[in-house]
Amino acid sequence: MLYTSTRNNKIRVSAAQAIAQGISEEGGLFVPVEIPQFSLDKINSMVSMSYIDRAKTVLREFLTDFSEDELDYCVNGAYAKEKFSSPKIAPTVNIDGSKNILELWHGPTCAFKDMALQLLPYLMTVSAKKTADGKTIVILVATSGDTGKAALEGFKDVEHTKILVFYPVDGVSPMQKLQMTTQEGGNVAVCAINGNFDDAQSAVKSIFTNSDIKAQLAEKNMMFSSANSINWGRLVPQIVYYFSTYCDMLEAGRISLGDKINIVVPTGNFGNILAGYYAKKMGLPIKTLVCASNTNNVLTDFLETGTYNKNRAFYATTSPSMDILISSNLERLLYHMSGDDDTLVSDLMAKLNSDGVYTVPENLREAIQAEFAAGYTDEAEVDKTIREHFEKYHYLCDTHTAVAVKVYDDYLDKTGDSTPTVIDSTASPYKFSKSVLNAIESGNVPKLDEFEMVDELHKVSGADIPVSLAQLKNKNVRFTDVCNKEDMSEMVFKLLNL
Repeated sequence: MLYTSTRNNKIRVSAAQAIAQGISEEGGLFVPVEIPQFSLDKINSMVSMSYIDRAKTVLREFLTDFSEDELDYCVNGAYAKEKFSSPKIAPTVNIDGSKNILELWHGPTCAFKDMALQLLPYLMTVSAKKTADGKTIVILVATSGDTGKAALEGFKDVEHTKILVFYPVDGVSPMQKLQMTTQEGGNVAVCAINGNFDDAQSAVKSIFTNSDIKAQLAEKNMMFSSANSINWGRLVPQIVYYFSTYCDMLEAGRISLGDKINIVVPTGNFGNILAGYYAKKMGLPIKTLVCASNTNNVLTDFLETGTYNKNRAFYATTSPSMDILISSNLERLLYHMSGDDDTLVSDLMAKLNSDGVYTVPENLREAIQAEFAAGYTDEAEVDKTIREHFEKYHYLCDTHTAVAVKVYDDYLDKTGDSTPTVIDSTASPYKFSKSVLNAIESGNVPKLDEFEMVDELHKVSGADIPVSLAQLKNKNVRFTDVCNKEDMSEMVFKLLNL
């Protein structure tokens, strides 16, 4: 399996090179040259497997330059049972009839990013040994809340790596901020920026492709890589859980082999739903991929009109991991669905960079609309959905999951499509205790600190408090730096002590 770039399809690199490098030299994203195919018989053979064995079955097709021993080392280490609060790793919970919730937040940081970021450090370590000639890899991360903590936890004290995380100073929940600023590890650093996630992400991508900065790092025997979903090693593990949820539904008798399912994803950077697209292209029976947005509905508008326009108001919402106006992984979809047209993708990305807007050709828009549906919901509807879902099913959603639930309910009302559906649940409700409690109590919440909110939410809901979040209460804050987005490159050198 070889990989090419969305902006130069003459490039060919191995999986290890794509993972270690993170992003192509000209700024494109690495994608597989071919997409492996899974027959229904092969999918059926995965039903009796553990999550670990399902992961190996899928990843083996994409990581062909990894030996079996290397694959075992990576996957067994990532999904060790003691790291996850569910023996299923990513359980699928039936809520009502055709509605199923895929819980992706049972890992150590209580967010779906753990599903990939527990694996990526292992993939990175093996890849670096193959390709990086003993260099120290500097993992540079922009986060809207969850990626940062999951990456910090995954990479802490991993040999020959350093990890630097930038987050919007007012764009994460108090619990997310505390998770990052108290992070342990000798190779980690965290800095807030005055700006939003898009500012951080754009600056990170600019630093990645800055030849002067890369040369200075090279003098210190260092190189950049990424733990954001622009890195193929972050994206490919997410394909696994779509195969796994299908197998779980087969095992539970909710579907029969070959039956199609819908997938609904609360979407920010487009990586999670893109993994579902890859699973579908591999042969997993998926009917429609439903993209759910919050008030920052740039993706909904694009999927409905074919025009991507980031020139709009930015809203800080109660689902901060979706507060994104530049969805990087959309570039990969455009490449695949345009017939690998790297010239078109380069032109579109240049327009996005210069004008903040682009429109895809009509045939491409129609092709995308045949695969994806889209919807969005506002803050009031998020609160209402959390409250009504809890009252009706006694199931507690976080704010991001509630966006997806509401968009699915609207999709069902609009289309009457009763296909069995899986809704991604991307975070523990306790990461957003104030917002979730406020929704359940219809705004009648007493003034409490973050951990009193956690206790109150537990008292009201009865839902278990994740141990890793409860333990934050007595941890010391290690990182207090704040910088402007224009100063991030200087901050990188400061945090690296260079």
